Amino acid sequence: MRRIAAGLAVAALAVGFITTGTASAEVQTARPDCGYTATPEEPAARPVSIPRDPWFTKGKVLVKVKTNQGDVPLLLDRAKAPCTTHSFIHLAHRGFYNQTECHRLTAYPTLKVLQCGDPSNTGEGGPGYKYEDELPTDLQPAPNDPTGQRRIYPRGTLAMANAGPDTNGSQFFLVQSDSVLRPNYTVFGQILPEGLKTLDKIAAGGIAGENPLDGRPNIKSELKWVLPLGL
Repeated sequence: MRRIAAGLAVAALAVGFITTGTASAEVQTARPDCGYTATPEEPAARPVSIPRDPWFTKGKVLVKVKTNQGDVPLLLDRAKAPCTTHSFIHLAHRGFYNQTECHRLTAYPTLKVLQCGDPSNTGEGGPGYKYEDELPTDLQPAPNDPTGQRRIYPRGTLAMANAGPDTNGSQFFLVQSDSVLRPNYTVFGQILPEGLKTLDKIAAGGIAGENPLDGRPNIKSELKWVLPLGL
């Protein structure tokens, strides 16, 4: 199960592209070692190949995401997380995310996210492989955290869910409001303003089930298609 530690409590988290701006994509002489490794104990929720290590490690990538609730455009950052960006693009190009539901919405005071990326719609599914973390080092410390270890994942952050160190797969989360977490989750991009409006709409619909803070979105939220623009 993919998990995210929410603030001072633990919340279980059932668990692309056009080059933009002046930082154009470049071919590197040394490819990163991402550690893409098959997970036969956790087979793919939908058939997909395992990616090779990326050549492209610079530049930003625009991804169009069409949902039944509105568009959620994403801007991925290769420089920040080349392995994660490459894996996301690899899966998107192969239709792995198409017609999949975002299976979890949280409304804790310190964790407000929408989690997506599991074709099985159970919170347990993945792509049949895992890869290494690319953990953030530039997040601001969380105020009033007695441990001094938690950081603020700002509103609009795009990050990976995981089941422990170096277990990234296909599930990712969209941060709807500033959230307090240990910096154990790879940040690989941001949600553009149009996407935040869609995310707010889904969050405003509330959570289905007995727990008003954690569960499936009350408003069904389906990724119709995920389209990277460019290479």
